[in-house]
Amino acid sequence: MSAFSFTVGTFTTGAGVADTTGFGASSYMALQGGTTTQMSFIEEVYLGGQATASAPVIMLLAHDTTVGATPTALASPNSNGLLHPSGGVLTAPAVGFITAGTQPQRAATVTVAKKNFTFNAFGGLVRANYSNTIDRFGILGNTQPLGEVSLSAFTGTTSAALGGHLIYETM
Repeated sequence: MSAFSFTVGTFTTGAGVADTTGFGASSYMALQGGTTTQMSFIEEVYLGGQATASAPVIMLLAHDTTVGATPTALASPNSNGLLHPSGGVLTAPAVGFITAGTQPQRAATVTVAKKNFTFNAFGGLVRANYSNTIDRFGILGNTQPLGEVSLSAFTGTTSAALGGHLIYETM
């Protein structure tokens, strides 16, 4: 069990999308399990606003019913790696991405959990830490509906630049 950090220096939300609508490239953060049986838990969500004027954003952490197909490899300053240098390296780590050949779509199923992070991206920030609590958001496998989570803007969001990270632990 090792902690990883999936970090994105900057992405732009756009105006947000409704559930079951494909995300725009580089407008979200998605984390997909590395194998069909792998289990990971989101330990922390951090978002920092980089907007130059008032910009309310409605960010949802949710499972995806259409998972990203052929995720594009991350480029600097983005990263997805171990937090501690002596952590256990996985043969098939979870995949963090911000664009893919087929973009993900957020689940609309009302019995699949979502977490809402609404804030003003004009200097605002959100940090939620779930370490060792029962309300951690889980990923199981790498297929829909539980094998991928995304952090994306919902309809009604003011387009804004954000930076953020997801700290997660793979079991």
